[in-house]
Amino acid sequence: MKKLACVAALASTLIAPEALAWGSDGHRAVGAIAANLIKGSAAERQVSSLLLPGETLESITVWADTAKGGEGYAVPSREMQDYTRANPKHNGYHYTNVPFQHEHYEEGAVGTSEVDIVQTLEQAIAVLQGKTDAASNPRQFSRRQALLLIAHMSGDIHQPLHVGAAYVSRDGRFVVPQKQADVDGVNIFDSRGGNNLLLDEERMALLSAHIPGAAKFEANDKPRATRPLHAYWDSTVIDYAMRRLGTRTPADFARKVLAGRPEVPKFSGDPLTWPTRWANDALVGAKLAYTDVTPGKFTEQVSRRGEKFHTIALHTQPTYPVPSSELAKEQLIKGGYQLAYLLQAIWP
Repeated sequence: MKKLACVAALASTLIAPEALAWGSDGHRAVGAIAANLIKGSAAERQVSSLLLPGETLESITVWADTAKGGEGYAVPSREMQDYTRANPKHNGYHYTNVPFQHEHYEEGAVGTSEVDIVQTLEQAIAVLQGKTDAASNPRQFSRRQALLLIAHMSGDIHQPLHVGAAYVSRDGRFVVPQKQADVDGVNIFDSRGGNNLLLDEERMALLSAHIPGAAKFEANDKPRATRPLHAYWDSTVIDYAMRRLGTRTPADFARKVLAGRPEVPKFSGDPLTWPTRWANDALVGAKLAYTDVTPGKFTEQVSRRGEKFHTIALHTQPTYPVPSSELAKEQLIKGGYQLAYLLQAIWP
């Protein structure tokens, strides 16, 4: 099938790699699924004991993004501000950048860090298991903070682009760097979680004709801005996934999903090993997310801080919105079920 060129336009700022995964609706959908699955259990009682008045498992899934002061979120509370001051590297907690071609997450390998999402989830799980020694809890998370991070990052880690990263050679190929020093911005470029890979929104809107109820692009509409691939996965595929199920809200999505009784495998063994397994599963999803996607034209940019970087146009299959939204639906479902499984494993 002929590939469609999505041409990049100039970007005035660099979007950080920790951009919000799934967006508010995606995270809330994960939380709504999990909340329904743990009803009446010891896990529900333990979760409730760590919540503030008015909070639910669904609502706290956006806490960690709100703490960053993300666009579209409420002003960070005093509690959130205290958390970010105590955790200056908190932005890095939300993702890891393993080359998407890899099969497994390995601590210390290219794209990983001691504060990445796998390491952060392991620490938060340990805290809820009652392990509060310095080795298990070096960032001194409280039990409430641990729950808030797990509720959010169970969604993050199931967003394929928050685990599987694309690295691009200067001749326009996806490559696998052998060591971190290979990613030098000269021979190999870091796509920053897909934020520097740009889709043409006008063209993508035209392709969305495959999606029931998706907004249609009219020929006389004004041209739309380019959209980072990461942002497309944060929100557009969520909207499409919900529309394909005939739902519009996270709660409706959860109800429709649960009514279908999907089969989501449950891991056995120590929950501390689960984040690595989730990351490995997300790498499978990342390979699908990058199927029939190829880099195109490089454009040098300068950020507001005067830093030089490159954006890269993408070439995709015309049908890309359909498999991407299907994958997003599957990953949201996995995120909700795995969050519930985890909480019940910690609090049987």
